[in-house]
Amino acid sequence: MTGASVVAGQQASTVGPGRLILVVGPSGAGKDTLLGLAKAACADDRDVVFPRRLITRQASASEDNEEVSAEAFQRAVAAGDYAMHWEAHGHRYALSRAINDEIRAGRTVIANVSRTVIAAARRKYANAVVVSITAPPDVLAARLAARARSSDGLLAQRLARTVDESTSTPDFTIVNSGTADYHARQLVRIIKGERWDE
Repeated sequence: MTGASVVAGQQASTVGPGRLILVVGPSGAGKDTLLGLAKAACADDRDVVFPRRLITRQASASEDNEEVSAEAFQRAVAAGDYAMHWEAHGHRYALSRAINDEIRAGRTVIANVSRTVIAAARRKYANAVVVSITAPPDVLAARLAARARSSDGLLAQRLARTVDESTSTPDFTIVNSGTADYHARQLVRIIKGERWDE
């Protein structure tokens, strides 16, 4: 297995009419915190879906993920069970192909993904929206140090990681340096298709 990301089932027709909102950003930016608050704010909206990611590492209290073994992950890849999958920080991540049914039903699906899947996702999904959540470098470093999750690997490596931005230009950027509630409200406005930068 190479480090390449995969968006499965690419074909001439794109998946729609619903939206796929891809949340990206560096480690420590607060993506899972804002997603958790946004999920709570959208709990009564049946047209907004927050799928669980599948990850080949131990589940964390700060994330709504499903832990899978490396062997089970590989079997699911071979069976075509994932809409997309990627590698990051020594672990493998995926989203179930069930998100395609949600999008075909006109719903909005929101997920935390790697920037490496953006280009393929934009080709595959009719309405892919990219939201970058970031923070100043000193804030990222402090958050990662406070988290101290052993499966995260070396702090310096995570902070130094770069991605080719030319294929992953976001549609929206949230600089998460204020209160989590404020920035979560920005994210909810983006999810709802409302003015978000006020």
